[in-house]
Amino acid sequence: MKRTLLSLAMLLLGVGATAQEITLKAQKQYLNIPISHKQNRERMTLEVDGKPERTFNIRIAEGEPDYWVFCDIAEFKGKQLTLKYPRHAAGLDKIYQADEIAGQDSLYRERYRPQVHYTQRRGWNNDPNGLIYYEGEYHLFYQHNPFEREWENMTWGHAVSRDLVHWQELAPALHPDHLGTMFSGSAVIDYDNTSGWGEKGNPAMVAIYTADGARQTQCVAYSLDNGRTWTKYEGNPVIDSGEKWATRDTRDPRVFWYAPKGHWVMVLNERDGHSIYTSADLKAWQYKSHTTGFWECPELIELAVDGNPENKKWVMYGASGTYMIGSFDGEKFTPEAGKFYYVRGNIYAAQCYNNIPAEDGRTIQIGWGQINHPYLPVNGMMTFPTELTLRTTRNGVRLYSYPVAELAKLQELKGNWANLKAEEATAKLKPYDKEGALLIKTTIRLSHATSAGISLDGQNIVDYDMNRNTINGTFYSPDEIGSMELKMTLLIDRTSVEVYIDDGTYSYVMERRAHNSSGFNFWGNNIMVKELEVSTLRSIWE
Repeated sequence: MKRTLLSLAMLLLGVGATAQEITLKAQKQYLNIPISHKQNRERMTLEVDGKPERTFNIRIAEGEPDYWVFCDIAEFKGKQLTLKYPRHAAGLDKIYQADEIAGQDSLYRERYRPQVHYTQRRGWNNDPNGLIYYEGEYHLFYQHNPFEREWENMTWGHAVSRDLVHWQELAPALHPDHLGTMFSGSAVIDYDNTSGWGEKGNPAMVAIYTADGARQTQCVAYSLDNGRTWTKYEGNPVIDSGEKWATRDTRDPRVFWYAPKGHWVMVLNERDGHSIYTSADLKAWQYKSHTTGFWECPELIELAVDGNPENKKWVMYGASGTYMIGSFDGEKFTPEAGKFYYVRGNIYAAQCYNNIPAEDGRTIQIGWGQINHPYLPVNGMMTFPTELTLRTTRNGVRLYSYPVAELAKLQELKGNWANLKAEEATAKLKPYDKEGALLIKTTIRLSHATSAGISLDGQNIVDYDMNRNTINGTFYSPDEIGSMELKMTLLIDRTSVEVYIDDGTYSYVMERRAHNSSGFNFWGNNIMVKELEVSTLRSIWE
């Protein structure tokens, strides 16, 4: 939109500007704001009817913007807004109200936009937060900077889905306040109204999060409208343990209800591991125990071994994907085996859903996909949801991860072949080299080769070294001793590849980097492609 049109729009909307302020009456859903990375960050304050409502750091463009971001102002409709900035910047005059964000016409159709992974419309994301299912909706909260494609202004972004595949982005849920910015956490449904925040027939959805201020403290907020609006507890913070641990690294509370003892459990990362706290009401918490050897974003889940409900184990893991298997009595986790890893690469801080219906019975996980998108006004993405299971292997019980069955909603089978030579299999994939999103399932058998794999545009997606027992440099030994076969599921998007080996025994996430335009290539001396299946994947944004 030309600046003359913007200026006219501002006049029509009643916008006035001083050297450092813009005042307007909120009439639309969004404020569209121009951003340039040539500018330094400076502090902007949003006042509503004369009272400070939000503050954030932002790079207001002076000339042509690199991209536009937006501020959702729907909740302030009819009120007077004032934007205060430390100095006059030419970009302030370009800020305008609209019911669509700038760039809406090309949204999710951009060349490098992921098509089967969740990405926010604008800005930065990292850790998934508050994953919870409630009344037909899967809620995805996440660490979010709404005002830039780099880390800053940590806010809880929010999206919902009814099928774990198609997502609708909502307004941010939790904004920075006097205690700090909104770091990672989790969410629960307080069915028994232990907190007293619920209403008859309407239990509270409660978010437990870290406020990152002068020190890191744990806080709570609640919602009575399915996570659309939130009220922060006036007694925050509910845990301030930094002095005890002589560190500010006390963060990422993971909370769940422990039915056998009838109390809430919080797993909290503190200094060198994960601590256990318990509470009767989500407000007053008591420290119980500590397990060393983990860093950030704790998770503690109970899983049936081989699907047997009479044989369950607890799994504790941290942000990096390493885990221990053990037992848990509601107050202390006792490791029995580990540490092991089940996932590697560009995935971090994965979290499991709370409140999945009993009839479903799955443990569903989403992680932060650390994927750079240099040509988009966004950075990062969410990994595709996976189901976690415990299975018995020759080395003991291990954690498996594999895409949820809902992926089938996107699939269109294009071909299924067996017993192909490497060059024949490569030729079968040739028509799909330039597809935006694919699901490939294949099994290769080695013969004369000590190494083999598959590449895409010169990048090795799978590089299996049978001699050194590594996949892409990481140790991997098939469960069957002496196996000459490797089974792979490849979930390929425009900027990423997720690889699941031997039905999820081991998985990893990687950036998709084209080194040339050679397309797919199976390689390895005299290998046999025993099975090959390819499906195109429809965009989740259609």
